[in-house]
Amino acid sequence: MRHFLCSAFLLIVLGACSRPDSTQIESSDTASATAPAEPMDTTRAPAVNAQSDTLKTVQRRRRFSSPSTDDEFKLVLRGPSLLAGEATFTITNSSGETIFREVLSAADLEASMVYEMKNSTATQAEREAFVRRRMDEFFADKNFRTPAVTAKDTYQAGTIDRTTWDDLRRRPDSIGFQYLVGKEDGRRIAWSPIKQQVVRIGSIGG
Repeated sequence: MRHFLCSAFLLIVLGACSRPDSTQIESSDTASATAPAEPMDTTRAPAVNAQSDTLKTVQRRRRFSSPSTDDEFKLVLRGPSLLAGEATFTITNSSGETIFREVLSAADLEASMVYEMKNSTATQAEREAFVRRRMDEFFADKNFRTPAVTAKDTYQAGTIDRTTWDDLRRRPDSIGFQYLVGKEDGRRIAWSPIKQQVVRIGSIGG
């Protein structure tokens, strides 16, 4: 009888050792299913960068540096918001070369709103609408003129050398472009054939 009981106990122990541990297998499967495929990279730049997001783009093709082909005038506002961004103004010729580049702040575009305000303050929505309108009108026809320098224009020292000024004055087909920065800083630029670059030919306003 004792021999029988010992044999039976031995069979039970052996059976338990050969049986798979279902609890351990289930835990391993769950961990495998939920584990990430690769370690998280906390140094990787985020997919969206608010500082480089494009908020508004205005562009127009016009004759400027060449009498036979158009240049592309473009103003691109990027940043976290319309009132806290930067607007990059570029002129690109027909060969794809950027011949002019200037960065304006959103404040540069908004500043002249003071002349149109009926109240002492403006809402955020009103300010944003003004910045959009300023961008929409940046390349309006009224801001281009031919010739770039007329006989009635006065030479402004400090903006361009006299030789380049006189050369442009002799070119009836030259094209000038003017734009406002801030409240009163009106700038006039043109393409100089003898310098082969965009030059500032004068200022308007304060």
